Amino acid sequence: MTRPFKKIVAVIIAHPDDETLWAGGTILSHPSWECFIVCLCRGSDKDRAEKFYKTLKILNSEGIMGDLDDGPEQNPLNTKEVEHAILDLLPPKHFDLIITHNPTGEYTRHIRHEEVSKAVIELWNVVKISANELWTFAYDDGNKEYYPKPVKEAPIYRVLTDRIWLRKYSIMTEIYGFEKNSWEAQTTPKSEAFRKFTKPHEAKKMLHNLMTASKTHFLTSSNFQINTSTN
Repeated sequence: MTRPFKKIVAVIIAHPDDETLWAGGTILSHPSWECFIVCLCRGSDKDRAEKFYKTLKILNSEGIMGDLDDGPEQNPLNTKEVEHAILDLLPPKHFDLIITHNPTGEYTRHIRHEEVSKAVIELWNVVKISANELWTFAYDDGNKEYYPKPVKEAPIYRVLTDRIWLRKYSIMTEIYGFEKNSWEAQTTPKSEAFRKFTKPHEAKKMLHNLMTASKTHFLTSSNFQINTSTN
């Protein structure tokens, strides 16, 4: 019998619980993975930090927390500040796989998710992060029409077994302490989806296309409002 391939994996997320909510089932389903989880916010929040480190043990992972600003105002951070925070926390070695947020986030809207994704893609593109593959979470909430759902058309779409999902759900409710009627508990997906990139320029191109589309949408909306106000 051949042993499972020992994959060296980094998971780079904005908040404690993001690792479980969006990728916990995948991590639990691959016990042979050697996972290092970087959480960029809430390092000085004793309650959430304690829960994060308890979760690492359940996920059979190592990890570390940073303390980027994460106030309710969601003030944008300087791109270089996010990049430096990642490089300060991430072990300087080669990874088989890096998993992180999608450039548009997983729901409408948390700017830290978007900033972390963009920073990871940029660092991979300029070879300050070394990895064979990059996966970004693939979820959508229909602009708040429904709880975030995994994108079935994504290159990687996995239905979790009942056993794995229950372990993931228990982390959210018993370790992180979310009530069963909370947004987090009701969101906890029974499937997980990821976009997959094997070449940095492909991820960079996706990021460029998304930013271009977002800028076009903003300009179109602004013109519509100007025209409406002048009529």
